[in-house]
Amino acid sequence: MVAIKPTDLAPTTAVKFVGAGTAACIADLVTFPLDTAKVRLQIQGEAQLGHGAQAVRYRGVFGTITTMVRTEGARSLYSGLVAGLQRQMSFASVRIGLYDSMKQFYTHGSDSASIVTRLMAGCTTGAMAVMFAQPTDVVKVRFQAQVRLADGVKRYNGTMDAYRTIARDEGVRGLWKGCMPNITRNAIVNCCELVTYDIIKELILKYDLMTDNLPCHFTAALSAGLCTTIVASPVDVVKTRFMNSTSGQYSSAINCAYTMLTKEGPTAFYKGFVPSFLRLGSWNIVMFVSYEQIKRTMMRTKTSWESPF
Repeated sequence: MVAIKPTDLAPTTAVKFVGAGTAACIADLVTFPLDTAKVRLQIQGEAQLGHGAQAVRYRGVFGTITTMVRTEGARSLYSGLVAGLQRQMSFASVRIGLYDSMKQFYTHGSDSASIVTRLMAGCTTGAMAVMFAQPTDVVKVRFQAQVRLADGVKRYNGTMDAYRTIARDEGVRGLWKGCMPNITRNAIVNCCELVTYDIIKELILKYDLMTDNLPCHFTAALSAGLCTTIVASPVDVVKTRFMNSTSGQYSSAINCAYTMLTKEGPTAFYKGFVPSFLRLGSWNIVMFVSYEQIKRTMMRTKTSWESPF
C-alpha cells in the first residue's frame, strides 16, 4: 500500500475554520499598530471639520505611530486589541475558513471553479462573517479611534464596558452600526483578497514558477493585499467614519460618503491608503503563510493520531 503524505490530504472544513481564525489572530498581533494608525488617519479630516481650521495632527503612517507613542504611550497602538482578536476568531474563521466549502457548494462538489463562482463564494462568506461578528468590529474601531485626553478621560474603560455602553446608549442596533457598508466592504475585500490569492497561487503552481511553499504563499499574499487595498479603500474609509460617528452625525452610510465627497473631495476616500496597504499587505502575508502552515500541521497531527504505526 502506498502511504499518503499528510500534505497530500485535503484539509477538512473544521481544520480550515480553526486554522483561519488562529492565523488571523497571529496576523493581527503583528500588524495591529498599522491598523490603528490607518483608523486615526481615516478619521482625521472628519475631526478637522468638527473643530474648524485645526492643525493636522497626524502625518503619514510612521508619523502617526510616533505621535501616538509620544502623546498617549505605546499601549495606545494596541487599543482595541482584545476586540480585534475576538473579531478575527469569529470573523476570519467564517470568511476565510468556509471559502473553499462555499466554492464547492456553488459548483455542486466539483473541484473546478470559475472566477464568477469564486467571486460568489467570496461575497457570501464575507457577508456571513460581518453579520456574525459586527459588534466586535464596532468596538475595535471605537477603541482605535479614541484619543486619550489630557485629564486621562477615555470614551470606554474596557472591552466589555464598550459593549455595555454602546448597547445602553445606542441600543442593541448600535452594535451593528455600519453593518451594510461593512458587508459591502468585506464582500469586496473577500472577493479581491481570497480570489486574487487563489488565482495567483494557482497560476504560480500551474506554470511551475515556484513550489507550493513559503515563497509562493508570500508572493500571492502580497499581490492580493495590493489589489484589495486599491479596490476597497473608499468603502473602508466610509465604514470607519460611520462606525465611529456619534448618534445623528450621519443619517446613513451614503450620507457619510456624500458628506466626505462634498466637504473634503474625492481624495478623502483614499485617506490612510499607505497604512492601509502596509497593514493589509503585511497582514495578508502573515495570515496566509500562517494559515497554510497551520493547515499542514493540523493535518499532519490528525494523520499521526489516526495512523500511529
